[in-house]
Amino acid sequence: MAVNEVTIGLKGVKLGGTLDLPSNPLGLVLFAHGSGSGRHSPRNQYVARVLQEAGVGTLLFDLLTAEEEQAEAYTRHLRFNIPLLAERLAGATRWALHEGKMRDLNLGYFGSSTGAAAALLAAAELSRGIRVVVSRGGRPDLAGDALERVTAPTLLIVGGDDTPVISLNEDAYSRLRCVKALRIVPGASHLFEEPGALEEVARLAAEWFGEHLGTVKRET
Repeated sequence: MAVNEVTIGLKGVKLGGTLDLPSNPLGLVLFAHGSGSGRHSPRNQYVARVLQEAGVGTLLFDLLTAEEEQAEAYTRHLRFNIPLLAERLAGATRWALHEGKMRDLNLGYFGSSTGAAAALLAAAELSRGIRVVVSRGGRPDLAGDALERVTAPTLLIVGGDDTPVISLNEDAYSRLRCVKALRIVPGASHLFEEPGALEEVARLAAEWFGEHLGTVKRET
């Protein structure tokens, strides 16, 4: 397992990330977190480890700079700025496509909270460059009209006790025109903190990525 701390240089900003690549990876999954979170999120790190054990490479990175996160804690002006988050995610994706170790890998997204909307918007913009999307406790509804343009097979995972988010995911699910699935984890809240809940998320995600990530060679 090759683990590297990386710096992703985008227009006007540099974002820190952690890249984990198993030998002969099935593909690479970029994680898009919600506001107030980052690449050190224990939940995303756990899911990433499960994916790595399944032979999938992972890239966890910060969508916002440290200064932006600090300002966001007071103003909350960026957490629902889905176009900005999607632009950062798409930029990180293009960065990965130009790195030698990742250039030929099929790519997927794992999005949480508002990061799920950013993942869907970026997937729509990059079209078939993204092979698969998984949303954990996400707000896919915030992707708006981009939902109809997503072509990547998309899995929406929601906690069974996260009632408001269930309905938002159901509405978004009805708008998706791609291969899709909606899975509700019984007894789980928004953060999947209950015993066994996050394990179920990771299992569902690993199965979805395993089914769809390596099926077709990435189009350039």
